[in-house]
Amino acid sequence: MRATGKVVWSSDPDRRKGSEDQPASDARRDPAGSARQVARLLRERKGRGGKVVTIIEGLRLSTEERDDLARELRKACGAGGTVRGETIEVQGDLRDRLAVLLRARGYQVKLVGG
Repeated sequence: MRATGKVVWSSDPDRRKGSEDQPASDARRDPAGSARQVARLLRERKGRGGKVVTIIEGLRLSTEERDDLARELRKACGAGGTVRGETIEVQGDLRDRLAVLLRARGYQVKLVGG
């Protein structure tokens, strides 16, 4: 028996009749679903000797994707940082610059805190 590649059943409400072998337009354009993800950017100084760190949280990414994104953002900002668990930390108060970079990658951005 040969597989035809057609979807027999899907719980995805975006699939339309007659387009079983093609994903919905959003999925084709953005396989990671970044347009639906909200990156929360916040500043933190607590427990860091007075140094400010910008934290990016709320992104559902694999470990490899998170490491790659962190590397690209740190390089674009010319700053250091790390990945801790589900968050990305970038040294310095770079919320505005990071917000522009994340929006350019298709993420929704919310600035948290003051």
